[in-house]
Amino acid sequence: MNMLWLLIPVSLLLGTIGLAAFFWSMGSGQYEDLEGAAERILFDDEDVPGANVAMDDIGQRDHDS
Repeated sequence: MNMLWLLIPVSLLLGTIGLAAFFWSMGSGQYEDLEGAAERILFDDEDVPGANVAMDDIGQRDHDS
């Protein structure tokens, strides 16, 4: 029972730190572009000739559907 006097404040402190970190990440724009990184890793072929044309064709097919 005496351990609860230590564990409850420690858990509240850790929860507050986690909540503060979440609000900091929201305020600094960490969640602004969630799909950009996923698309950049798939289409990182800038040194291949015609890579931009292929990416434009893919974008047009997505918009036509």
